[in-house]
Amino acid sequence: MSLIYKEEAYRIIGVCMEVQGQLGKGLNEVVYSDALEYEFRISNIPFEREKKFEVRYKDIILNHYYFSDFVVFDKIILELKACSSRDESHEKQLLNYLAISKLKLGILINFGSDSLQYKRIVL
Repeated sequence: MSLIYKEEAYRIIGVCMEVQGQLGKGLNEVVYSDALEYEFRISNIPFEREKKFEVRYKDIILNHYYFSDFVVFDKIILELKACSSRDESHEKQLLNYLAISKLKLGILINFGSDSLQYKRIVL
């Protein structure tokens, strides 16, 4: 069994490692987002930042929606955290985002520890 979007995920994680290496830990999530946006641009990696996803319920679209941190390569949700440790609720949140978006792969990144933490989540 092969990993879904292996090459794309490898490139995304590599960019995140570059950002972590340059900025270290302890900054706000938005700072890492800004740096990632720069790195994606210079690496020619297609992305959308803070992509809006509507939530459907039966035959309506609900008034509330969510924004993913990034959608990369038009098929991978990238969710960022900058906390001291990962939390199971972060994984559940990403699974919900995948279900709503109909995308198959999410990558959860945590910039809050000494070295980059990441987890692939497949729906």
